[in-house]
Amino acid sequence: MQSYTWTQLDPQARTAVLARAEQVQNASLSESVTAILRQVQQQGDEALMQLSERFDGQRPEQLVYDSDELARRGASITDSLKQAIDAAIDNLDAFHRAQQFTTVEVETQPGVRCELRSEAIERVGLYVPGGSAPLVSSVLMQALPARIAGCSVRVMATPPPVSDAICYAAWRCGIQQLFPVGGAQAIAALAYGTETVPRVDKIFGPGNRFVTEAKTQVSVGGTAIDMPAGPSEVLVIADDNADPAFVAADLLSQAEHGEDSQAMLVCLSQQFANRVNEQLQSQLAGLSRRAIATQALAQSRTLICDTLAQACEVSNRYGPEHLIVQTDDPRALLPSLRAAGSIFLGRWSPESVGDYASGTNHVLPTYGASRSASSLSLADFCRRFTVQQLSRDGLLGLADTVMTLADAEGLDAHANAVALRLKAPSTARSDS
Repeated sequence: MQSYTWTQLDPQARTAVLARAEQVQNASLSESVTAILRQVQQQGDEALMQLSERFDGQRPEQLVYDSDELARRGASITDSLKQAIDAAIDNLDAFHRAQQFTTVEVETQPGVRCELRSEAIERVGLYVPGGSAPLVSSVLMQALPARIAGCSVRVMATPPPVSDAICYAAWRCGIQQLFPVGGAQAIAALAYGTETVPRVDKIFGPGNRFVTEAKTQVSVGGTAIDMPAGPSEVLVIADDNADPAFVAADLLSQAEHGEDSQAMLVCLSQQFANRVNEQLQSQLAGLSRRAIATQALAQSRTLICDTLAQACEVSNRYGPEHLIVQTDDPRALLPSLRAAGSIFLGRWSPESVGDYASGTNHVLPTYGASRSASSLSLADFCRRFTVQQLSRDGLLGLADTVMTLADAEGLDAHANAVALRLKAPSTARSDS
């Protein structure tokens, strides 16, 4: 990876070395996705059949797998894979169950009771990308929080052919229906509904640029989405005592995702950067996806800083999806790290554990969005709402404040809604 000394870069050069690859986004993409959404809206299931044949090369034999079908198909995977999925489920369940919301109740002044409550989103649709490998982990990261939150309708879409491992994970996590449909047409089906696919309130999951564009477009129409998803990325902060083999392995674990992935190293010396580069070349030779990883590394960079404090500033400015800290005292840096989707502290915490089985969620903000957005959690499958209840004495105590503010805004009806109640006779029933 090309190295740069941070203190020798002017402001323009610093911006350039922290830049992501341009995301492919053009008018033709937007128009193509709009046409797909419209076709699904107008033709329903038949559009899904036609679009699957067009994009996936075949019409699905069936448009839905129910829970029994998922169990039947999933039963065929190896016992070792079942055990691995089950172990990951246990950890994810423990971490996400601990996130369950507790109602907040406050009496802001005598007789004025305010509450903050939470309830599950009723209908959620989960999208699991297809491609060169069955993304079992993406099933777990979405379906488990949906089940724990208590979403009553939990359905999933994924491109065909659907692997038995995906079926097993979906069944274990309580998916009620799985639709072997991918791409923008799957997002359209979840957003608008068809004869077979139920319309959902919120859509989750990553995908290619067509899926991302489709999610963006349906969100304008009123269907909520979790977050736009960009290419995967990692930034590693390392001091000279870090293991260069571990650092290189962590960089490659993200680089192999796709040619547009980005792996950034922030370290304290050129000598250490050279040792990491040697490890990158050595480990690349043994990877099945080395061509993809090599292309990703071509747009990745090493930034050499004077101090760890400066390294933290660089990381915050970049705002990585994944941040790995391999230093002598990694937890000491935690208060200085302000922008990251998920942080991995120490030499024994590879990013891979978060992707699969530590318990945290791997659906994370990318492309610098970690400065303001959060990792997927149980809260994303819920909606929060407030409740207030006043006694008559409570309203009396608040009346002057409300009416004065309403009068100041020229909203007479607001003030009158209070004034009428003050004139009403006091009764035992109406006083509470």
